[in-house]
Amino acid sequence: MRVLVAWLAPLLCPGVAGWHRPPARLGYQASFRPLFMSEVDVDPAEIVLEAESRMEKSLESVKGSLNTIRTGRASASLLDRVNVDYYGTSTPLKQLANIGVPSATQLTVDVYDKSSIADVERAIMESDVGLTPQNDGTIIRLNIPPLTEERRKELAKQTKAMGEDGKVALRNIRRDAVDQLKKLEKSGDISKDDSTGNQGDVQDVTDKFSKAIDEAVSKKEKEILTL
Repeated sequence: MRVLVAWLAPLLCPGVAGWHRPPARLGYQASFRPLFMSEVDVDPAEIVLEAESRMEKSLESVKGSLNTIRTGRASASLLDRVNVDYYGTSTPLKQLANIGVPSATQLTVDVYDKSSIADVERAIMESDVGLTPQNDGTIIRLNIPPLTEERRKELAKQTKAMGEDGKVALRNIRRDAVDQLKKLEKSGDISKDDSTGNQGDVQDVTDKFSKAIDEAVSKKEKEILTL
């Protein structure tokens, strides 16, 4: 904000202090030098906090993806990634229907707009949930079959892949934060010690969320592989 005001000041108040206009006799066009050009209101701690906030979102995204992997027990979250073509718009299934769990081996999908029940059925069949919908014209039922050992191993690999994608996101966030801190150090806005200390804080945050992802993946793997 101060930089913007500094640039506008000569236009609004030509006589404002802190500006230099070369004498007209020198033949120069009117020019000005902003008083605060070198000042940048950036708090390195805010960079660390922003990185932490983004990493928190990445962790929640990983957890959300893990919840969509079925473990042999019915869970409404299994359908979280199913989107329906509803009047030309891709819409999350959970916005179009009430998803129930009447038993440990069955889900029910009660579509609010009964005229779109066929579209919902098609979306479930075309998704990667691996379930076959049974549509009686009023409600859709999904029976959860027991997982074979081979299928459990495949899902465990999928779980690890989701975790690794999340950790890649963490590393990208860390890199962005470190780059910002290095730029502030290079421009002289913060000292080398401040830069180094805050980079260490970014690494600590990264380690914390990386561990959280590992724990979430390990928990899901255990659920999948437990017979």
